[in-house]
Amino acid sequence: MGAVFRYLGPAFAVLLFTHVGVLGVAWLRIASSAVVLAIWRRPWRLSFDGASGRIRHLAALGVVLALMNASFYLAIARLPLGTVGAIEFIGQITLAALGVRTRRNLVALVLAASGGGLLTHLQLASQPLGLLFALANCVLFVLYVLLAHRLAEEGGRAGVDRLAASMLVALVVITPVGLKEALPAFGRASLLLAGLGVGLCSSVVPSITDQLAMAVLPRATFALRLALLPAAAAAMGALVLRQIPAPNEIIGMLLVTAGVAVHQERHCLEEVK
Repeated sequence: MGAVFRYLGPAFAVLLFTHVGVLGVAWLRIASSAVVLAIWRRPWRLSFDGASGRIRHLAALGVVLALMNASFYLAIARLPLGTVGAIEFIGQITLAALGVRTRRNLVALVLAASGGGLLTHLQLASQPLGLLFALANCVLFVLYVLLAHRLAEEGGRAGVDRLAASMLVALVVITPVGLKEALPAFGRASLLLAGLGVGLCSSVVPSITDQLAMAVLPRATFALRLALLPAAAAAMGALVLRQIPAPNEIIGMLLVTAGVAVHQERHCLEEVK
């Protein structure tokens, strides 16, 4: 579910680009998710007495969230959503590769990597800047997984509380560059509602499901399951933006799904139960 919502929001965000600047859309996403999470979880109640390392960790996650969202929207403003999702996949499959322990895991990794390769359809000559932003988003998403997994080690609710605090940090970081471009949305309720929808779909729901999954899954297993993201990105691009995938991209989606299915180890399923 998190994979679908993660790219449903950006698909609608692309439609907002005609009214609001790219960084303005990123600001609306972070601001709406920060407000929703703050009202729900009230992160100011957290105690950080003698925990300077935890404060640095939350601040680092907030900075990563801000930069990741900005680079992602700058990328999808120039490249198809499915292409950006496929590039984002490179970092996740690298994390999964670090956790390969059995032949079954290796087969799953090869299937998922092959699918990601087929889904990648880059136009380097025409969109080098878009590729640069997409690669930056890839690196930042890896950092997000590493930092967010540390939050999840403290339990689902505690992790979500700290995630809410990090999202407030992200709002502070993105405001100097994104607020000005977001101002046109304040004159139209429909645009504000669209921004809220993007925040809920792209950040609130996926980040919560990430925390719940990270709390019970090893990092490598979670990373490989994120290989579903390119397929979700291509599907949302086709449904919302009419970016119809080519036959080789459809085969890629099937290979990615097969890789995730092969990786379903018995002990992981028991942990989820």
